[in-house]
Amino acid sequence: MLGDKEEHFQGKGTEISALQSHVEKYLKDDGFTVQTSAASDQGTVIQAKKGGFLREVVAADRALTVTITGSPNDFTVRFGIGKWLEHLGVAAIETLLLSELFLVVDVADSLWNLEVEDKLIADVKSFVG
Repeated sequence: MLGDKEEHFQGKGTEISALQSHVEKYLKDDGFTVQTSAASDQGTVIQAKKGGFLREVVAADRALTVTITGSPNDFTVRFGIGKWLEHLGVAAIETLLLSELFLVVDVADSLWNLEVEDKLIADVKSFVG
């Protein structure tokens, strides 16, 4: 799927909640509206979308979606385009991670997200070390 990327980290000892906070801050600092699911044993989902009239008209239900699963020494961060889920904070994380969270979208919308994803992936790699 276009825009669906995954990074696996082993032996890094990264505090997952610190990584989650870092990703949220990065996205907020870049002007995104961010929502995050409650953390659970299955992981965390972070969604971000940019505002603006044109963006709302074209892709009101699409968001950059990041999932973080695993433990501090063995975790995966997945980046993709997903459906903006209202009330993500109260959704059951198990359902989100087991369902098809990521969407196949058109090329025009994906190109913008690919640029954002690439920058975010580089930032996550730098944070993790």
